Amino acid sequence: MSKTKLYAVAAGIVLVLGAAYFAVSKLPQNAGGGDAPAVQDTSSEPIFAASFKDLDDKLQPLKQWRGKVLVLNFWAPWCPPCRAEIPGFIELQNRYRQRGLVFVGLALDEKINVQAFADEIGINYPVLLGEMEGVELARKVGNRLGGLPFTVVIDRNGKIVDSELGGVSSERLEKIVAPLL
Repeated sequence: MSKTKLYAVAAGIVLVLGAAYFAVSKLPQNAGGGDAPAVQDTSSEPIFAASFKDLDDKLQPLKQWRGKVLVLNFWAPWCPPCRAEIPGFIELQNRYRQRGLVFVGLALDEKINVQAFADEIGINYPVLLGEMEGVELARKVGNRLGGLPFTVVIDRNGKIVDSELGGVSSERLEKIVAPLL
């Protein structure tokens, strides 16, 4: 199966699962709402064991950001909620970079599409190309529905302190990360 067909299949799955997300979003969980970060039982080890290529085709191990407050965002340029939340991420990265906050975008699309969107909007944090391995990593760290966007917040000790399925506002995310810095 070609890469284009794989992405098309993945996009279809994401759309179906996105609809399922909205159906369960009223359940008492942290995805997409609430004031307090969710307590996670999921290990961050799969994250820190993974490596992905950046937009310059250089392999980037995620373990290089261990010890920082890491916001790992699984996204795609064709995903409207992904596109909507990224400007807030850019702003938070600017505001908190010096205090140890690192955003990493793990894009689930072809490089040409990811590069075009990153350039257009001016993403100021590392963007990696996840491909199908990125989908699997998201599943391993709690994205059971496979929807996008999916955001994981990891504290300086490597503990997942929150995850959000669906778009997350910069205000909500700031409430989560600021106390960790």
